[in-house]
Amino acid sequence: MTVPGIDLPRLTSWMANHVPDAGEPLTVSLISGGRSNLTYLVEGRDRRVVLRRPPLGHVLPTAHDMRREWRVISALAPTPVPVPEPVAFCADEDVIGAPFYLMGYVEGAAVRTREELGEPAPEQARRLSERLAEVLAAIHAVDHREVGLEGFGRPDGYLARQLDRWCQQWERSKTADLPEYDRLVARLRERLPAASAGTLVHGDYRLDNTLVRLAPAPEILAVVDWEMSTLGDPLADLGLTLTYWQDPGDEERASIPVAGDVTLAPGFLTAAEFAAHYAKVSGRDIPDLGFYVAFGNFKLAVIVEGIHARFRQGKTVGEGFEEIGSAVPVLIARAHRMLESA
Repeated sequence: MTVPGIDLPRLTSWMANHVPDAGEPLTVSLISGGRSNLTYLVEGRDRRVVLRRPPLGHVLPTAHDMRREWRVISALAPTPVPVPEPVAFCADEDVIGAPFYLMGYVEGAAVRTREELGEPAPEQARRLSERLAEVLAAIHAVDHREVGLEGFGRPDGYLARQLDRWCQQWERSKTADLPEYDRLVARLRERLPAASAGTLVHGDYRLDNTLVRLAPAPEILAVVDWEMSTLGDPLADLGLTLTYWQDPGDEERASIPVAGDVTLAPGFLTAAEFAAHYAKVSGRDIPDLGFYVAFGNFKLAVIVEGIHARFRQGKTVGEGFEEIGSAVPVLIARAHRMLESA
């Protein structure tokens, strides 16, 4: 059996020494890949675990850091924030060609589209979207010092550094010059908040970066994909979540392939209702939300351009990347409109 990104004989040998309770890996299959880190289901003789490793190519500096993901889920395991069980970390690149970690398998679904969600009752969809806001608030309420995440990031100047970082990522990944991108960067720099609260932030929080169930009651079983987590401005998390949100009638948003249509399910909170519920349960004011949503669109545009660059290099694993580059100018235009309407 050949699986891209996995050396099964070496993984088998490593797991025998470090995860003996899983038993010999019988099969390894790709769960998701190409857009960020790669995720595999490892069916062991005695238990199932999930493996995370970086993409196969075009890995940007500071991105795809397995040790950071491992550190944050290990720190959050005893907190109210639901995360998969941390199982084992491997820094030895000789095993599968890159650092990786194993986490417990969670019996939940990553849901991005209405089709994947099924047909829940409106009250179930509403409760699930409320739980999404409540778990985001729980992430931002974590005492990072108490759980061992002191030094995990630098909250002061977070947004300015984020802007610089994503501009650097753009320069490394861009496949074409876009004047509207340059104008957007200048406008964001002018509007950067002078100061912000410093909390743990996920960095890419949305429904399909969680594992959910609907019965017996809607619940978020685990938050996953912590590769961009750090200490920073919690409203940046909220803004990015709303970047992925689609309200009824927003047809332009439907053209962005990395953001599904699950929020159109009957009963789901609207973007404004989600922001209001987050504000209520977190006790946090949300001034200038338009800026944060614009920043989220900017960040997602850079991420999508990186995915597009990897696709053009033949370095993606998975399907559905042929048209992804067309979303970049759409996201940039949406960011400009958010700044104008804020």
